[in-house]
Amino acid sequence: MSDPSAPTGSLVGKLLVRGMLAGLIAGLFAFAVAYVVGEPSVDASIAVEEAAAKAEHAAAHSHGGGHGTGAAEQAEEELVSRDLQSTAGLATGVLVYGVALGGIASLAFCFALGRLGRFTPKATAALVAAAAFTTVYLVPFLKYPATPPAVGNPDTIGKRTALFFLMVLLSVLLGIAAVVAGRRLAPRLGNWNATVVAGAGFVAAVAIACAFLPGNGDAVAADFPAAVLWEFRLATLGIQAALWVAFGLAFGLLAQRLLAPRPASAQALGAAAPSA
Repeated sequence: MSDPSAPTGSLVGKLLVRGMLAGLIAGLFAFAVAYVVGEPSVDASIAVEEAAAKAEHAAAHSHGGGHGTGAAEQAEEELVSRDLQSTAGLATGVLVYGVALGGIASLAFCFALGRLGRFTPKATAALVAAAAFTTVYLVPFLKYPATPPAVGNPDTIGKRTALFFLMVLLSVLLGIAAVVAGRRLAPRLGNWNATVVAGAGFVAAVAIACAFLPGNGDAVAADFPAAVLWEFRLATLGIQAALWVAFGLAFGLLAQRLLAPRPASAQALGAAAPSA
């Protein structure tokens, strides 16, 4: 049975547009964090990789086995400069990512509104953003944390990518199952106890999934600087947190204005007050 407070079909399109707009706004915030906090660690990781490549190249020449490698490397041309990658390229990628996630999250908001409890549109948007950040990024990050570019074994990129998206899928499905379980247990245990039980079940299921899924030990070379790796991973976590916090606030405000506008009587009273 559908909830009467859930948005009708005529409102879904409007919420979708507002979700994409909120995603664009969130993307701007995420781009600022990525440029200020994330790019230095990316530059540091690239410098480490270039230094390792130069050392390997020098060792090959010292043994007389790399005469053709230098010419091949000089023949390679950089298709996109690093400056363009860290500015326009980064902005384009983050903004497109934000708009896409904003649209998907707005549809999740349409489904969740009125089904999670008597929450306002602002509160529901905040809950959806928090749940999306936790299930889509934070939980998979704990099992398969991000790695800097040009680092690790290139032969395992496909495997690592598949494992990460598998973890995302499991996390989302387990999160949905936890919400459903909490709603069904609420009449018997109460809202607070049902939430605690469902949350504990989600954590336990995620722990079991992490224990059985294969590791990612070859994602980073053993001699890669730990400080650079730590800074990069903290930066990626901060970028995602900024994206979802900004989206939750922006979309909550837009959805609140659409779904719970100021009553006409209150507007008239506010306009008549100065004259009175």
